[in-house]
Amino acid sequence: MKETDLYPPVKRYLEGQGYTVKGEIDGCDVVAVRRGEKPVVVELKLTLNLNVILQAVSRHRVSPTVYVGVPRRCPTLRSQRRHVIRLLRMLGLGLLTVESRRTGARVEAVLDPGEYRPRASKRRTGRLLREFELRVGDPIPGGTDRRRGLLTAYRQAALRIARHLRRHGPTKASDVSSALDEPRARAIMYDNVYGWFDRPSTGIYALSPRGRREIRGWPG
Repeated sequence: MKETDLYPPVKRYLEGQGYTVKGEIDGCDVVAVRRGEKPVVVELKLTLNLNVILQAVSRHRVSPTVYVGVPRRCPTLRSQRRHVIRLLRMLGLGLLTVESRRTGARVEAVLDPGEYRPRASKRRTGRLLREFELRVGDPIPGGTDRRRGLLTAYRQAALRIARHLRRHGPTKASDVSSALDEPRARAIMYDNVYGWFDRPSTGIYALSPRGRREIRGWPG
């Protein structure tokens, strides 16, 4: 497939909405005009990348209605559809996808251009600030690979509890909480997210063999 293969179905789609459509006008892949309205500009590409997004953003100088047109099975769109749409929405760009069929290509307007008005999330802001306040020091350099796991405030608390149990052996949950001044101690040991804790008897917790192995790999 070539980029020019995208042009006929996009042209038919826009003409079906009453536009007069022409290609390659002043550097724009597609320009559609309807009486009394600002022109519609479409940038055609076989894949979504930074280059086409920058081109589309630059077209805002000639029209507020700019679309990116790509094949429906574009790899970037297939793997990161939600993030791509969010980015285009933030930039005020629209998205057209072209799907080839035996009966002819089908064009879908996945996203129309418009002013971006993000919805604030008090819950996520609160979660961000709680993690910031609870985390001890600054143990994670920005850009760290997340695949191993991060030294979050929760993991820091779990490590303190695990090291306390390593020093003192099986201990009542209330005593761990009191000794470390950690009100979450009972819940952290009970939930056992990392598999670091055993419960030899009711209300008593100990460090598991897995815990003994894994806590050595984390900074003190």
